[in-house]
Amino acid sequence: MKNYGFASAALLIVFLMISCNSDNSDYNEVSVIDEELKDQINLVSSLRALQLLKDNALATIPQDPKNPITQAKIDLGKLLFHETGLALNPKQNEGLNTYSCASCHHAKAGFQSGMKQGIGEGGIGFGAIGEARRMNTLYDNETVDIQPIRSPSILNSAFQDVMLWNGQFGGTKTNAGTQSEWTVGTPKETNTLGFEGVETQALAGSDVHRLKFDPIMIKANATYKMLFDEAYPNINENERYTKLYGALAIAAYERTVVASEAPFQKWLQGEENAMSNEEKKGAQVFFGKGKCYSCHSGPGLNGMEFHALGMADLNGPSVIGSVDDNTKKGRGGFTKDPQDNYKFKTPTIYNLKGLKFLGHGGSFSSIKEVIEYKNNAVKENNEVPINSLSDQFIPLGLSEEEIDQLVAFIENGLYDANLERYVPDSLPTGQCFPNADAESKVDMGCN
Repeated sequence: MKNYGFASAALLIVFLMISCNSDNSDYNEVSVIDEELKDQINLVSSLRALQLLKDNALATIPQDPKNPITQAKIDLGKLLFHETGLALNPKQNEGLNTYSCASCHHAKAGFQSGMKQGIGEGGIGFGAIGEARRMNTLYDNETVDIQPIRSPSILNSAFQDVMLWNGQFGGTKTNAGTQSEWTVGTPKETNTLGFEGVETQALAGSDVHRLKFDPIMIKANATYKMLFDEAYPNINENERYTKLYGALAIAAYERTVVASEAPFQKWLQGEENAMSNEEKKGAQVFFGKGKCYSCHSGPGLNGMEFHALGMADLNGPSVIGSVDDNTKKGRGGFTKDPQDNYKFKTPTIYNLKGLKFLGHGGSFSSIKEVIEYKNNAVKENNEVPINSLSDQFIPLGLSEEEIDQLVAFIENGLYDANLERYVPDSLPTGQCFPNADAESKVDMGCN
């Protein structure tokens, strides 16, 4: 009589051995990828150097020594950044109390505008991620507040000392030696106050985008008065409720808006399962063969350099207004140094998923298009001379598989799905935000 019990037990043991070997194989494969990626990163940087929040501590975020970050400033700035009640200086009455800083930099679009041209005053509608905003027919090209270049994100901006695509805002470090271009009577004059870029932009932008800090209104609102008092207890009350301190609070808040919950950031903190194998392979391409890190460096992967990549400026039938020569010349339009012509600041590449307009002129509709453009290294802008192009704008030789892996890393590994944590539940004024025109209210379900 055959011993079926013994045979069954033997088969079970063999099966378990195969299963264990398979599990160990899968585990070892993941472990090998992680170790290879760590080694690759350590060749060009370090895991710690790429962390947006080291040890998850807010105190590790860079700050302007003239504007120390405090929780009270952050709390105040978070509200003021979204406050449509600051829209008190419109060119037309229709714009009163309808726009905010967040009109062009909101969480749903990774703190960009969600469209090719950001619109402050004179815009109506919102859509789902800001993509449906357009110019009110009651406005024209002269009265609407619209950008001649794609609105850059405030995300991870603490890791830059100058702001805007041409870096014109910031009175220290990178902009040392550019004082001759801080023209009196223009927004660039704000650089003379000696703040870094985030603070300078918040100050200059308040006027450029027709916002107004009215001390009477602020003090009449119990919540705002309390928040200003908590943020600036040592500032004389005659100066406390003004543009200077309101803008500095906004800047303090902006510095804390970081994509620290992106899978790559979690991976850097030790959560090896935070990214898929495909995303990890894409990261290997990023920090290896693709040499993306050479421009997209530091915790924000935004670097602090300017490069001419021959990308197109804003154009097409949907573009409102025209692009002036200084804007087209990027950094050179600000410094007036011909060697800076057509160079633009390296942007952060966190939270690009879902955006349909990429590049300083919004000429790319997907992350893959941008990667393929850089992989081929053939300029699309005929106005940019060949000899002005960056020496890093060369064919990368990436395969289709490597491109797809790189897309997976940037699209998913660098995507923080919880940016709404930086958005207030409501405003002390009771206003809708980020826009408060009638059409936006309908789109956003705000009464």
